[in-house]
Amino acid sequence: MHLPLRVGIVGAPRGRGSISALRAVTEVEVAALCDINADTLAAAADANDVAGRFTDYEAMLDSGVDMVIVATPMHLHAPQAVAALERGIHVMSEVTAAVTVEQCVELRDAVLASSAKYMMAENYCYRRENVLVRSLVEHGMFGEIYFGEGEYIHDVKALHHTADGKPTWRYYDQVGKRGCTYGTHSLGPVLQWFGERVVSVSCMGTGARTDPEHPMDDTVLMNCVTESGALIKIRLDMMSNRPHVMDYYSLQGTKGCYEAPRGFGGKHKVWLEDRGDGVEWRSLWDLSDEFMPEIWKDPPAEAKRAGHGGGDYYTVREFVDAILNDTDPPIDIWDTLDFTLPGLISEQSILQDGALLPVPDPRSL
Repeated sequence: MHLPLRVGIVGAPRGRGSISALRAVTEVEVAALCDINADTLAAAADANDVAGRFTDYEAMLDSGVDMVIVATPMHLHAPQAVAALERGIHVMSEVTAAVTVEQCVELRDAVLASSAKYMMAENYCYRRENVLVRSLVEHGMFGEIYFGEGEYIHDVKALHHTADGKPTWRYYDQVGKRGCTYGTHSLGPVLQWFGERVVSVSCMGTGARTDPEHPMDDTVLMNCVTESGALIKIRLDMMSNRPHVMDYYSLQGTKGCYEAPRGFGGKHKVWLEDRGDGVEWRSLWDLSDEFMPEIWKDPPAEAKRAGHGGGDYYTVREFVDAILNDTDPPIDIWDTLDFTLPGLISEQSILQDGALLPVPDPRSL
């Protein structure tokens, strides 16, 4: 394997946000940028000093890149990942991985048939607080966990149209239908804590109240039942007029619990029976020295600069390590589809008045 790995990025508006994280990893170089809008491409490439510039995705794939970052609209993620995998090119895909169950099957088959690696870049799994909670779970500090929550509340109405009034991809893929269409930021970290997949979902919504032009409900709740019978509640709200809360989580076990802040001075807090906490909360960060993984205790300066509290850097760092060491990526195809499929099935459930529907296992789908 020759180094540095040559990376191509498709989708300049979101993709250029990955450049700082990529450049913090010494084993890669940003070799090419691709976008169908020539003006957007030129502006992003000029601003980030990227030499390779393409308006045709397949031409970029055939230019000698070793790895691609897929940062295009959601409906293109799976087919563009498949095209790269068929050429033996490693793929890191933005969320969500696919927008239909059929795309999930096509993506799975391509990953299994390819010599290349695939990872979904669910960077919320790499937020410091979520990493620390995962470590506490792994050390048994919560006992048996049986309930979790994740919420993504982000008013994105301003992103549904371009400056000249044309619908964007979000108009169709995120709010052009009902259900938990953008749930992996909320579900992914919680599923990592549970270490099991969702077997059934029920989804209900409030109806389209703020902006009835769109089918999407103002608030959607997706209740997920896991293999062990645990319950996970996911709230998605991309329409309500209110401040953002894009990273609320909670976790309940037989010996402890965790709650994230909801903003306005809130704090990450835990209660742990084995630490003699009585009935009082304590700061999650009090447990950092003992339970935070070593690599996170003193993150390099490049990690702090890369965005999302270091999450963008560690997402890229761990994927590159998987390529170099020929190991499974930390969010592999099975994790990717376990994060993605519940949301797709929720789109059916909400149309059936919240019916509890089975979520297919991607290993046997």
